[in-house]
Amino acid sequence: MEQLRAYLNAMQRATQREFAARCGTSLQYLRNALSRQQKLGIELCIEIERQSDRRVRCEDLRPDVDWVYLSSRRADVRRKA
Repeated sequence: MEQLRAYLNAMQRATQREFAARCGTSLQYLRNALSRQQKLGIELCIEIERQSDRRVRCEDLRPDVDWVYLSSRRADVRRKA
């Protein structure tokens, strides 16, 4: 979560709000989650990684999630489609 905090803190407030909106959430939600050490949802982690151009990685946000397994499952689903 510290990577997300540092990433946000390097931006102007308006840019932080825009980033949060692109991730599908609000800056207030992200700040509250950071201050409470709250676990972010998997989809939000993915959007944060995507919108930050991988500067903030899913593995850093949720080390408790088996991201390798999830990504392999997604690949399986895509192949079957």
